[in-house]
Amino acid sequence: MRAPIRSSSRPGGGGHHQVLFVVAECVPFAIALLVLAVEFTPAHVLYTGPFLVATPALAAVTMGPRGTVAAAALAVAVSITTATYNQAWGDQQVYSNFIALFLVSVASVTTSRMARARSAGELNQVRRIASAAQKVLLRPVPDRLGPLRAASLYVAAEQGAQIGGDLYEAVETRYGVRMIVGDVRGKGLPAVRAAAAVLGAFREAVNYEDDLVDVVRHCEAAMRRDAAVPGAVDEEALVEGFVTAVVAQVPDGHVVEVVNRGHPPPMLLRDGTVHTLMPGTPLPPLGLGEFIAGPPGTLDSYAFLPGDRLLLHTDGVIEARDRGNVFFDLPKAMEALPDEGPREFLERLCQALVRHTADQLADDVAMILVDRLDESGGSTR
Repeated sequence: MRAPIRSSSRPGGGGHHQVLFVVAECVPFAIALLVLAVEFTPAHVLYTGPFLVATPALAAVTMGPRGTVAAAALAVAVSITTATYNQAWGDQQVYSNFIALFLVSVASVTTSRMARARSAGELNQVRRIASAAQKVLLRPVPDRLGPLRAASLYVAAEQGAQIGGDLYEAVETRYGVRMIVGDVRGKGLPAVRAAAAVLGAFREAVNYEDDLVDVVRHCEAAMRRDAAVPGAVDEEALVEGFVTAVVAQVPDGHVVEVVNRGHPPPMLLRDGTVHTLMPGTPLPPLGLGEFIAGPPGTLDSYAFLPGDRLLLHTDGVIEARDRGNVFFDLPKAMEALPDEGPREFLERLCQALVRHTADQLADDVAMILVDRLDESGGSTR
């Protein structure tokens, strides 16, 4: 399941780019006000007409049709004010400026409308492509996996995006139900490529590797092979790239086995109380395996009883902040939700997360939720 919730006042990007975008939007209005200041001082002997004529054209570069019309209206108001103040209405140049301003304004508004329509078309095309890619790379997990009921969710933080560097999968195998949730360092196509490499290796290895640690080792090897392909990623991503991941297995018996490679630990909800499944030995993310001292991995085992609920998630959940810079309290949110099925539970949890951040997620979110059924295969909920 993917929650179709993403809205933002501006395209995604860092704070530095947003500041530059705001500054660019202010330039046309700043020019108009500067012309007004010049005309009201002894410096009015300077010819300022071309600056006002250029104002709508500059606005069309960074703003939509409404912003362009507003800039043109301001330029006309400044022209009228300065012509009246300087008693220049009899000057033919004033009328020439008005005609030029009118023509440039019409052309700028028309260009802005065309650019907006073209951008909307390109965005819709990107969304269709992202949706198709998501169905291949991040397919929803089945509602039933052996002794488990399951649901998955993915929410992209960036406006217009439907897929990013987070990954998840759940597969029923002869060794039990095996799941992975991970987060690729970085954004964009290199992150998607790394996620695809890890997921591809996981989907293959879970069916023939009886040791969960070996499954994780296959995922790390696939990631390294993909990153080593010439031109696959930039030099920085090749040197510093890694993937945090948690891999879980529900075999026969009331346990869940977990290999955690630098990822936020799973949450286990039992009898209304959330327990954090902390790893016994902290391990580095995939891609940094050379820093592991001793065995290549550690398998931790926890009780997973009928009626228990297990949540695997990315750090986009626990690191989400509100306007007061307060982190989202995931255990408290899970304990406060009504006792519903996995899909409904995830939907409500996502709604709580969105409310906490005022619909301004800073990072992608991926989650898998599974319920342990009783011995007869029935639900305790």
